[in-house]
Amino acid sequence: MSNIAIRVEGLGKQYHIGGAQRTYDRFGEQVVDALAAPFRRARKILRGEATGAAELDETFWALRDVNFEIEHGEVVGVIGRNGAGKSTLLKILSRITEPTSGRAELYGRVGSLLEVGTGFHPELTGRENIFLNGAILGMKRAEIQRKFDEIVAFAEIGKFIDTPVKHYSSGMYVRLAFSVAAHLEPEILLVDEVLAVGDIAFQKKCLGKMGDVAQEGRTVLFVSHNMGLVQSLCRRGILLRSGEIATDAPVTEAVNAYLDDLQHVSTQDIAARTDRRGRGKVRLVGVEIYNGSGERTSTLTTGRPARFVFRLDGLIGSISCLFDVYDHLGRIVAKFQSDVVSPEDTADPAIGNAFVCEVDELMLVAGQYRINVLIRGGGEWQDFVEGAALFNVETGLLRGRPIKPSKRNPASVCMPHRWARPG
Repeated sequence: MSNIAIRVEGLGKQYHIGGAQRTYDRFGEQVVDALAAPFRRARKILRGEATGAAELDETFWALRDVNFEIEHGEVVGVIGRNGAGKSTLLKILSRITEPTSGRAELYGRVGSLLEVGTGFHPELTGRENIFLNGAILGMKRAEIQRKFDEIVAFAEIGKFIDTPVKHYSSGMYVRLAFSVAAHLEPEILLVDEVLAVGDIAFQKKCLGKMGDVAQEGRTVLFVSHNMGLVQSLCRRGILLRSGEIATDAPVTEAVNAYLDDLQHVSTQDIAARTDRRGRGKVRLVGVEIYNGSGERTSTLTTGRPARFVFRLDGLIGSISCLFDVYDHLGRIVAKFQSDVVSPEDTADPAIGNAFVCEVDELMLVAGQYRINVLIRGGGEWQDFVEGAALFNVETGLLRGRPIKPSKRNPASVCMPHRWARPG
């Protein structure tokens, strides 16, 4: 008997950008239209009618010729930069999206947790959705009833279980969705990075449950940008790059390839990068890093001042800048938000279309770090750039105390502190 849980062969997914899809009554019409398409696009450009790719009636491949096999009991991390095709792959495996080409075969009961909004009927209560999901998985009512109390207790939403889920917060929704997916005894569990919506305590609970599922010999496919989590949960990693498999190897090798990708892309001109998300009314066009002496640099020092400058191509109402700092393992170590206001913040017209973040004492241990940047405005994400900048931190003094990295217990953050010693 085969031990294969998931088999993917020649899988591809093509999306159409811009314009309504044309329909054809005869094959000849389709051929003629295909031959005329380049001239149609050229006319749009010459007339100034096409302002971007979305108006050129183009197609793109979110996935192309993806092939792999996963055995029962394997825990596999799927990694890659934004737009690499990770979520599309999971949607196809979850039967939410049909592939354009190829095939995916799954052998066993599948539980999936993708983005908020999938899997539940908004008009039904939490209780009704639990039974609906169980029925979809092929479980008998008695089986679901046996698991019911455990699902509700894990999700921590007891008093809201008979409320329609359309009234749930995103955190409540994710808690229940994960609990249902993990407790209804799936043989294959597909998890996207939707866990980031929950609080830290619940994330830890989810990760513990995923570990339990794996130890029970079930198959887990886990999509994440957190390389620390991927390496702690998975033994194998699949790196997607522009919709194709770039690396399928032991997890450490796949993570190293992913970090190499980030390092490469961070050297590109941010204004020219296309791997970004958001409405695009305002875009990030530059990131500059300065040391305590006011010199532009890519190397900062522990305990010394630092300044981060984020340049935009314009301004709109209610605009804010958020950036996260990640260490070399992909663990988030610091978060900065301009819309969380301090009495020390200022508004300075002289800086133009830019946000400037001043750090008095850099509390990072020596190592390499990257920055993800989000620009929000008008109540929407305007621009999100992953790996917008890389910088190094060298060993220094934090309030007179030398701070050095530890090979045995690597930490990325240091804190000012004092000791009282005996005698």
